Amino acid sequence: MATSFICTNVGNAEIVEKKSRFIANVVPINSEEDALLYLAKIKKEYWDARHNCYAYITFDQSIKRCSDDGEPSGTVGKPMLEVLQNRNIYGICVVVTRYFGGILLGTGGLLRAYQEATIKGIENAGIAELRLGYKTSWSINYDEYGKFNFLCEKLGVYKIDTQYLDKIKISVVIPISEFETFKFKVLEESSGKIKPTEMEKVNFVLIDKKVVLV
Repeated sequence: MATSFICTNVGNAEIVEKKSRFIANVVPINSEEDALLYLAKIKKEYWDARHNCYAYITFDQSIKRCSDDGEPSGTVGKPMLEVLQNRNIYGICVVVTRYFGGILLGTGGLLRAYQEATIKGIENAGIAELRLGYKTSWSINYDEYGKFNFLCEKLGVYKIDTQYLDKIKISVVIPISEFETFKFKVLEESSGKIKPTEMEKVNFVLIDKKVVLV
């Protein structure tokens, strides 16, 4: 299955092609409403620009839209959307604003300029791999914590919350690929005493080596 990515932070870029300025603005979105609100913001900010072309894909991939916004039909909106689709990036809206420089670029020139601006905007934004895992909770005796922590580090399990009470209450996120191995190893090391008390399937990304649930 192809790796998927989501947008996690804003980004922007600018290129100049034959005196025309192409300004790309990228933002994370969850819904089409988020995208439309952002488009309205950009159009207000760049009110004097000739074109504000865009492409967006919602986080759940259910809605994909693009617009040439006055450029020749089919020349820029669809190629911008294809950049997002080819890179499997979701939850993202890209708007490329053009200030016309007085020189016509032709169909091929327009396509290249808008795609280049889109790519540079994405590269300057926060893009993270979307992963699937289990968020689980565990109740552990203090003398068992060392082994549990060792297994977390060895198998790429991410601790997201730890509470030191009568027992240690730990919440972790386990990648799907490591779940069965981790559960088996914990049961084996604890002689069957340590089992997850809660479990739910989650999507998550790593940002600065920290887990963020999405």
